[in-house]
Amino acid sequence: MSICSSYGAAMTDLVATPTRFGADPEWSRRIARPLRLVAGRDPEPTAAELDRLRAGLRRRDDPAHDLVRAVREEHSVTMPQFREALEHGIDAVPDAPVALRRFFDVVERRPSWVDDALLERGERAMQKLGWDGFDLLTWGSLLGGYRSAAALEPLVRSGRLLGTSAARRTAETSRWFLACIEDGGLRRGAEGWRLSVHVRVMHAFVNYQLEHDPGWEWELRGTPINQYDQASTLAVFSTTPLLQARLLGFRVSRGDSRAVMHLWSYIGWLMGVDDHWLPHTEKVGRRIIYHLLSHDPGPDENSRVLARALVDSQADVPGGGWRGRLAREMGLSSATFLNGRRGMHELGLPARLPWYPALRIPANVFWTHLVGRLPGGDDLVVRRGRRGRDLRVRLQHGDLTRVSPTGAPGE
Repeated sequence: MSICSSYGAAMTDLVATPTRFGADPEWSRRIARPLRLVAGRDPEPTAAELDRLRAGLRRRDDPAHDLVRAVREEHSVTMPQFREALEHGIDAVPDAPVALRRFFDVVERRPSWVDDALLERGERAMQKLGWDGFDLLTWGSLLGGYRSAAALEPLVRSGRLLGTSAARRTAETSRWFLACIEDGGLRRGAEGWRLSVHVRVMHAFVNYQLEHDPGWEWELRGTPINQYDQASTLAVFSTTPLLQARLLGFRVSRGDSRAVMHLWSYIGWLMGVDDHWLPHTEKVGRRIIYHLLSHDPGPDENSRVLARALVDSQADVPGGGWRGRLAREMGLSSATFLNGRRGMHELGLPARLPWYPALRIPANVFWTHLVGRLPGGDDLVVRRGRRGRDLRVRLQHGDLTRVSPTGAPGE
């Protein structure tokens, strides 16, 4: 092990609870208060859960970290070998290095709890969100995640969510998201499966780089990309969208809720999230996100920089001009509806009247609460969602197949 690697490991093991944990109790209690109402009986964390939260800030994804060390330090694995194994399986790599084989032994050993029928239903349930799924992704998951400064320092240091890069990064995240919820998207070798594993390794590369950065603030932030923040990211892509989809008029049945959470639990597992953070049901997911938010710091300048870049990127659509201005205003209207005027103020963004969600809600109520309950109606709702999704992709991103995802969701 190199001196730098030894130093990073030592810091990960020895640093006390990072001072960001519970650093802004007034803000965290306020933002978590609505979730407390839906987090089940006695939602406050137990002593064991508090210990797990603190420890999560110091824990990295060890299997992916070991693979990155084999690439960066030992030079026993090359990225072409990784890509070949990712695309065609480990047996396609001649004389596969031990570190590479160990990593793929982990990601290809699918947990016994994964249920293909539930994955299929979860994919269909997510497809129903259609056009509005992009608003939930952008303004609920991404912008909502920026309201806390907890996990933002690695994103800002990458520089890839700033300026003209923001639109491309949003397109990359959209491609990953859509690949995961496509029919069969999480089968071994399918695009959603491959991109999720690829993102996991890219996370580990970023973490490795920052762990070896002398300027990284261990006492404040803990491990750069840690289990606590990975669990939080998973929560805003799984639990939060279901809550906010209901606000946009969608009916989410108990069966669909269970299937969506099952889908995202498997995605989280593929991306290296520890088993105890996987939100197997919506009830579990709400409890997890309530615990995380209750101890997160509030927004900082990183939050405002990333938020402005995300909003401004909405104008960068095919055709530009009035289409770009309209896309930006639609986005601000949705963002205000989903995050509140106070949330917009905290992020340094202008608030707008919720005129755009007001146009979407009646249609969503009609299709999912009325049509969806009729014989054959569920299939009609899925087809409507797919059409809306495909139209939104063309209008917002053009040809997503030309976008090559290279990093993490929102990174």
